Amino acid sequence: MRRLVRSARPFLPVQLSLSQLRESAAGCTGCDLYKHATQTVFGEGAAQASILFVGEQPGDQEDVAGHPFVGPAGKTFDKALIEAGIPRRDVYVTNAVKHFKWEPQGKRRKHKKPSAAEIAACRPWLEAEVAVVTPRIIVCLGVTAAQSVFGKAVRLNDMRGRPWSTPLAETVFVTVHPSAILRHPEAAEREHEYRRFVEELQNIQNQLRSKAA
Repeated sequence: MRRLVRSARPFLPVQLSLSQLRESAAGCTGCDLYKHATQTVFGEGAAQASILFVGEQPGDQEDVAGHPFVGPAGKTFDKALIEAGIPRRDVYVTNAVKHFKWEPQGKRRKHKKPSAAEIAACRPWLEAEVAVVTPRIIVCLGVTAAQSVFGKAVRLNDMRGRPWSTPLAETVFVTVHPSAILRHPEAAEREHEYRRFVEELQNIQNQLRSKAA
C-alpha cells in the first residue's frame, strides 16, 4: 500500500505575508511533529532581508520560547554575525522544519534529526517565506537545511564555500550549523571551526556587496 505523504501546503494562506504565514503555521498539522512539540517556531527577521538563513529545526529552548536561534547555537550564530559585520536585524532567520523533533533522554529532550518526509512536508513554508522575503542570498546552516533548499540529499563538505544556484534562489551558500561547532570536544577545534564559519559569513557579505555594486 502506498503511504500517504502529508504536507504543509493545505495550511498556507491565500494572501502571502509574514504575519499571515506565521498565524497559519501555528495550526499546521502537515506532519506528526506538531503532536510532541510545544508550538510552531516560525522564522523571524527583516521582512525584505537580503540574506535568509535556514537552519535545521528548533531546539529545546526555541521550542519553549517560540523563537528561532535563541539557544546556545543561536548565541554562537549571533556572535559570528557580529564579527562578520552582518546585523541580525537585517537578515531573516528560519528553519527547514518548524517543530522540534526530540526523544527522551532521562529528564532531557534530546534533539532527533528530521526525516526526509518531514523535511519535504515542511518545505512549502520555506518556499512561502522565500517568496515573501525575496532574499538575494540564502545560506543553508547544516545538511538538513541544504536538503530542504536543494530538494535532495547533499554532502555538506562537497558544497561548502562557494555559491550555488537553485530554483528557490539564484545564489545559495552551504555551511555548518552553529551547533556543529559547539559539538567539537576540544576547545582548539571549536575555535578553528568557529573562525572558519566567521570567514564564510564574511565571504557571503562580500558577495552581497558585489551584487549591489
